[in-house]
Amino acid sequence: MILHHYPTSPFAEKIRLIFGYKNISWQGVHIPMVMPKPDLIPLTGGYRKTPVLQIGADIYCDTALICDVLEHLVPTPSLYNAAPKGLVRSLAQWADSLLFPVAMAYNFQPKGAQHVMAGMPEDVVKAFAPDRQAMRGGAARMPPADATAMYKSHLRRISSMLEDHAYLLGDTPCLADFSVYHSIWFTYAKVPVIDSILDATPLVRAWATRMAEFGHAEHETIEAAKAIEIAKQAQPLSLADDVFQDEHGFPLGTQVTVAADSFGTEPTAGKLVAATRTRLTLERSDPLTGTVHVHFPRMGFLMKKVDA
Repeated sequence: MILHHYPTSPFAEKIRLIFGYKNISWQGVHIPMVMPKPDLIPLTGGYRKTPVLQIGADIYCDTALICDVLEHLVPTPSLYNAAPKGLVRSLAQWADSLLFPVAMAYNFQPKGAQHVMAGMPEDVVKAFAPDRQAMRGGAARMPPADATAMYKSHLRRISSMLEDHAYLLGDTPCLADFSVYHSIWFTYAKVPVIDSILDATPLVRAWATRMAEFGHAEHETIEAAKAIEIAKQAQPLSLADDVFQDEHGFPLGTQVTVAADSFGTEPTAGKLVAATRTRLTLERSDPLTGTVHVHFPRMGFLMKKVDA
């Protein structure tokens, strides 16, 4: 397993910690925080968000799908021990789509942003804000005062889930814990100058400490060129027999684009080779990578037919 990531990426921290929880050894490729990403785009075809999981010539985009892949390949310990799967998934989606943008708006208030960027190269510092604004479609970031108030409310809700259990939905961690954790991880680990917001919810801070103890498992960093060569030398995994649930009115083999429905909407183009209940798979070729399958979750992504 190869994770394309960078050390300060919150969503990558979710996957790194799941590697630790499941004791999965892995390799990592460090990718840039901002565009361009010349060693990632040949693999994904356009998708630029972090992280991306590569297994041979199969490329998995979005952490919701990556978590499903890891659960399938390494089912024990499970990400669904604590509560019904629908509840776990719904809480995880709340964390990724509602908690995360509020937390990051708080974390990147001027004092936090200054702390994070103190050690970054000057060119990255200059490019960071325009890059993230482009990912938001030009929308402004939430004002710090509003983010602070909302973050406090979210933290109180999280704290209430921890009053009777060690983890959010029971006595064992689940996918929801890892999804909530990565926003709070950034607050206490990356912007400690403003982590006093956690002082009012000591149960949350104690829970975060327990979560961090899972670590990142055994791993090593490799060069991007090696990962690209691994993709080129491999063949995509065989697809299951039941690969088509038609919701769009065009058949497998159609040239399509797939893009996130919000935040980082750069499209990936390719031939549709699978459209299951939960995922979309495009086949595409690049001179650097050869033929790869790029996989996306159905939830949160839009598919369009390429005009002839």
